[in-house]
Amino acid sequence: MAKGKNVIHCDLDAFFASVEQLDNPELRGKPVIVGGAAGERGVVSTCSYEARESGVHSAMPMKRAVELCPDAVVLRVNIQRYKEVSEQVFKILERFTPDIEPVSIDEAYLAVEEGRGIEIARKIRLAVKEELNLFISTGISVNKLLAKISCGMAKPDNLKALWPSDVEHQLWPLPVKALPGVGPATEKKLKTLGIKTVGDLAKTAEESLKRALGSNGGFLKKYACGQDDRRIEPEHERKSISEEKTFPRDIFDAEQLLLVLQELSEEVGYRLRSSGMRSKTISLKLRFADFTTITRDKTLHESTDRDLDIYKTVEELFLKNKEKKPWRLAGVKASRLEKGYQLSLYPSGSENEREITLIRDKLRDKYGKNVLVNASRLINKKE
Repeated sequence: MAKGKNVIHCDLDAFFASVEQLDNPELRGKPVIVGGAAGERGVVSTCSYEARESGVHSAMPMKRAVELCPDAVVLRVNIQRYKEVSEQVFKILERFTPDIEPVSIDEAYLAVEEGRGIEIARKIRLAVKEELNLFISTGISVNKLLAKISCGMAKPDNLKALWPSDVEHQLWPLPVKALPGVGPATEKKLKTLGIKTVGDLAKTAEESLKRALGSNGGFLKKYACGQDDRRIEPEHERKSISEEKTFPRDIFDAEQLLLVLQELSEEVGYRLRSSGMRSKTISLKLRFADFTTITRDKTLHESTDRDLDIYKTVEELFLKNKEKKPWRLAGVKASRLEKGYQLSLYPSGSENEREITLIRDKLRDKYGKNVLVNASRLINKKE
C-alpha cells in the first residue's frame, strides 16, 4: 500500500436480508433467509442476524436452514434490487475518496489520507445509516489485509481499527482460519504442524510452511505478520484483468490445455466480479515451444463477468488456433472493462446460476480459491 494512506474496508451487514427488511418493514426484527428454495436443493445466500442466532449461515443448504429456524421468512434472491441499493451506497463512498476498489456488490476498499481513516469511516457509517437506513461495518488500517480482518472483528454494525502495533496482541491470538485464504483443507494441514493460531503461524519457519503448503506457505506467513503489499486498485486505473500459466513441461494434448483455459477463465471471472467490473473483450494468449507467442481477441455483443462466457470465448479462439503445438504458456485476458456489480449480468431465467455463483465467490473469499473446484478438473487429475 502506498505510504501516506489509510485503508478502510467497508462491508454492508447481511446486505440482501437487510434490503428485504428495508423494503418490507414488517420483516424487521424477524429471521430472514435469502437464497434458493428448500425443495430445489437451494442454499442460503444471506441471512439476517436474527436467523444467525439459530445457527443459520451463508452456503448452508436451505433445507437445513429451515429446520434450524422454522419461523424464518425465506425469500428468493432479487439481484436487481440489491444492485440498485448498492449503487446508492457506492455514491456515498465516492464523496469521501475517488480511490475505491469494489470487492463485490456489498463490499469495497477505500484509500484515504493517513490519519483520517477513523474519522472518514465514522462519517461513512453515519451517512449510510441516515440516508439509506442500512448498517455498514468498517475496518481501518494501513493495508487491505488488516482492514478486512478488523472489519470482520467490528461486525455487526461497528467500526474497528487494527494497526501493525496491534498485530501481536489482537491478531495473533485468533484462530488461523481468521486469515483470508485459510480454508478447511489448509487449516487441517497447519494443525498437523501444531499451528492453531495466527501467532503460531507467524512464529513458524517459512521453509517448514513451504514444505507443507507450497508457495502459499510464505504468502500466509506474511499475512500472519500483518504484512500485505497489495494496492488499492480503483476502477479508473484498471484497464484489464488477466491470468496466465507457464507449464513446467510443454503440453501436447488439446483437451489438457482446455482444462487450463477453464481454470484461468474462472480466475478472471472471479476477479471481474470481485472488482465490480465486466468485460467487453476477451483475449487468448498462447506461447509455443519455440517461444513464439500469439494473441487472439474477440469482442462480445454484451459485456460479461460470467466464467462460462469467458471460457466459451477462449475455447472458440483456441479451436481456431490450435494447429501449432506444443504449448508452453496459456493466458486469458479481459479488457474493455465496464463498471458493473457482482452477479449483475445473467440471462433471464438463470436465477440458480446467479445464486450458485454468488455463494461460490463468497466461499472463496472466506476459504481461498481451492474451496470449490470444477469437477472436470478433478476427474482429469485422477486420470
